[in-house]
Amino acid sequence: MFSHAVVASSLGSWYRPALLVRVWLAAIICSALPDIDVIGFHFGIRYGDFLGHRGFTHSLLFAAVLAALVTVAILPLGTPQRGRVSIALYLFLVTAAHGVLDAMTNGGLGVAFFSPFDTRRYFLPWRPLRVAPIGVGHFFSPWGLAVMRSELLWIWLPAALFALIALLVRPPRVTRLRARG
Repeated sequence: MFSHAVVASSLGSWYRPALLVRVWLAAIICSALPDIDVIGFHFGIRYGDFLGHRGFTHSLLFAAVLAALVTVAILPLGTPQRGRVSIALYLFLVTAAHGVLDAMTNGGLGVAFFSPFDTRRYFLPWRPLRVAPIGVGHFFSPWGLAVMRSELLWIWLPAALFALIALLVRPPRVTRLRARG
């Protein structure tokens, strides 16, 4: 969950001036929200089911719908269309990135990227990430520590480099002052 938030924050660094706090917080929530599907285990929903872990909530359609709904909810009326599209794209990317990262793990059943149209589960060909345990108690086990080391190397370090490059490459916005007459 923390690594998904790191990706959201890193991608947000591309925006300048800094994102509104509510947009940044929404992005962090959107980046983690696909894992809401783990609640299904308590209701008898199996891992491989449509609403099971890494099922529909990890799909590109879910990411698009969530991004659109959250954009409407957090941006004030009158926000220019270009700004709405930009924020919606950002929220889509951070939500979809969740599934991409999960498809890079070495465990589980894969990710249903194209659900509900195709419920097959997919992995990416390159899978350097250790699969994280489900449940908070396991995070502080040897398995959880191995996952954290893997994520520091393959997610946190590239995210930090992306953020640094974004901060260095993106030109600052120039504020034009109007002469008062």
